[in-house]
Amino acid sequence: MKKIIGTLALSVILMLSCSKEFISIDPVATVTTDLVYKTDKDFQDALTNTYAVFQTVYSDMWQFGDLRGDDTKLGLVGNLGCSDMDKFILNSDAGVLSSAWRNYYIIINRANYILTKIASADPAVVTHKDRFIGETKFLRALAYFNLVRIFGDVPLVTTVLSIDESYKVAREKTDKIYSDLIIPDLKVAETSLPLVYTGADVGRATMGAAKALLGKVYLTTHDFVNAESKLQELTVAPFTYNLLPKYNDLFDYTKNEHHAEYIFDIEYEEGINEGSTFTTQFSLSFQASGALSNVLISAFGLPASTVGSGGDQGCPTDELFNAYDPADLRKGINVAKSYTYNGVTTPISPTGIGSFTLKYMVSSVKLNDSKANWKVIRFADVLLMYAEALNENNKTALALTTLNRVRTRAGLTGYTGLTQTDARDKILNERRFELYLEGHRWFDLLRTGLAYSICQPLGMKTYNTVFPIPLAQIEVVNNPDIFPQNEGY
Repeated sequence: MKKIIGTLALSVILMLSCSKEFISIDPVATVTTDLVYKTDKDFQDALTNTYAVFQTVYSDMWQFGDLRGDDTKLGLVGNLGCSDMDKFILNSDAGVLSSAWRNYYIIINRANYILTKIASADPAVVTHKDRFIGETKFLRALAYFNLVRIFGDVPLVTTVLSIDESYKVAREKTDKIYSDLIIPDLKVAETSLPLVYTGADVGRATMGAAKALLGKVYLTTHDFVNAESKLQELTVAPFTYNLLPKYNDLFDYTKNEHHAEYIFDIEYEEGINEGSTFTTQFSLSFQASGALSNVLISAFGLPASTVGSGGDQGCPTDELFNAYDPADLRKGINVAKSYTYNGVTTPISPTGIGSFTLKYMVSSVKLNDSKANWKVIRFADVLLMYAEALNENNKTALALTTLNRVRTRAGLTGYTGLTQTDARDKILNERRFELYLEGHRWFDLLRTGLAYSICQPLGMKTYNTVFPIPLAQIEVVNNPDIFPQNEGY
């Protein structure tokens, strides 16, 4: 799957649109697109190109999910845009906002094209028709889930629109997007997708991925009863998910990445211009001397051009570093203050950066071309969500049993006898320690209602629970009655 994404291109219908076009409408259907959508392979290729756009949007997910929260900061040379994100002063003209909006709607519009065309497809010719419908709806639901978590109310688009029609689409309430699209799409996906794939298809969305995302949606909307039920399904047959014995193996890219804990990743592959930027972004540029140097080159096999080019991004805060139990086996990779190579341990600068993450450090040939994937959902996340739902449903003892599976893997003693309130705090903290820099912390704080109390000292205002709508979109529509800016911006 990783390599397929980089080798396919539907050059006419799947072209990126001009950034000035409202919600990035793809070109209106033509004779060319009618010719494209005919065979099983046509639809599979179209889906592969829809997956490919997620590579772009998830390259910035750490900014929305981690940097916006309390556990992540910039290093010594972080860029200005990221600094504004970190300080809660991001303006509506910020590139990261425009890019997210544009690319999520490219995904949505590609999905709508596919669904429109496949509706009349002959199952004898398009032999995987039901699977493709489920796969398309999974991707559309994931795009909308991220959109509403980032921007709040957004246009709900379920059909192929012309450019002129798109200007008249109002922002829709988040609750309606959940009830009318995200949840129904995922219900179709969970009944249409296969349990597993083989060969080149490994990496596509599965039944388990759809159920896990649906469980996360239920949790986000505080439907704890359905969240518990859906997430519980992933812990029993026919699913065989399990925690890897060693936490560090999750981030050892010399091993199979589609392991027992894997549920759904955004897939990247080096060497074919489909690599991720994470290794470069999260590596460092400064050593203890303060001079630009090869901090991580020898230790992690990074390209020589990494010298002075590390992004200094995604650095853990001192507060997070100190919050880890010293016995926690995750600490050394999540919030490292040193690196070890050939048996020699080298500390990084004791000032300035403080610590960094090793989660995405992998040998690569050139900058911004890493094989490190972005883990959208893995089984530890499912267990912690399941524990949260159980606890909210007054099943605290069972919640602790589930929580302790994650703690035990980390080398820690399990919890017993906690009150529901104490368990709620422990589960949230465990997500903090387990899922650092995987795009969860900010959304966890929003879901649990703790964002303002925790982040107000960092500059958060009450209206910062959503980001501003990109200025270009506001200007193009120019109609505050149907397309207002979010409050406070």
